Amino acid sequence: MNTEPSHPLPRSPLLMSRDDTALLVVDVQTKLITLIPHHERIVWNVRRLLDAAEALGVLAGGTEQYPQGLGPTVDELAGRLVYEPKKAFSCGQCGSLFERFREADVVNLLLAGIETHVCVQQTAFDAMAAGFRVHLAVDALGSRGHLDHEIALRRMESEGASLTTTEAVLFEWCETADDPQFKRISQLVKEAPPIAL
Repeated sequence: MNTEPSHPLPRSPLLMSRDDTALLVVDVQTKLITLIPHHERIVWNVRRLLDAAEALGVLAGGTEQYPQGLGPTVDELAGRLVYEPKKAFSCGQCGSLFERFREADVVNLLLAGIETHVCVQQTAFDAMAAGFRVHLAVDALGSRGHLDHEIALRRMESEGASLTTTEAVLFEWCETADDPQFKRISQLVKEAPPIAL
């Protein structure tokens, strides 16, 4: 019988942790979201990501693209964050948001929201150019057109962005079933989707 102490492997830098990650919710607004296929799924997954971020202490921020024209953030998400208005498609133009991320030593940036091929993609490239590792919660992203969404995911992945899913993120942030918040994360994982997905 081996009585030597266990030496676990070091945590991979490819994995997100609650201490080095920020969630950025991009432009989930009333006048655009209903034009996106499966928008109920997107809003549901973004909400679960925000709930997990709150439970686990993950930094989060959000944006609204020209809210005077596209409306405010949808009700299900509106009270969970302060959303910065922008006119540029890339969230990189929201300097104070990224200053807050840098001050918190954020290395990993998880993107969720719309539209995949416009604001999300431009944000991803600007963030990668600024040194962030970008992760894409693919089931919390969407575009009006299927091809636009798919090609944007392929383009971002080919340039170094990491594709993931909402459920994978929840467990990655939590890391262990010993975590005091594991029960809350487990509840979020077990939630029934709003419609058959």
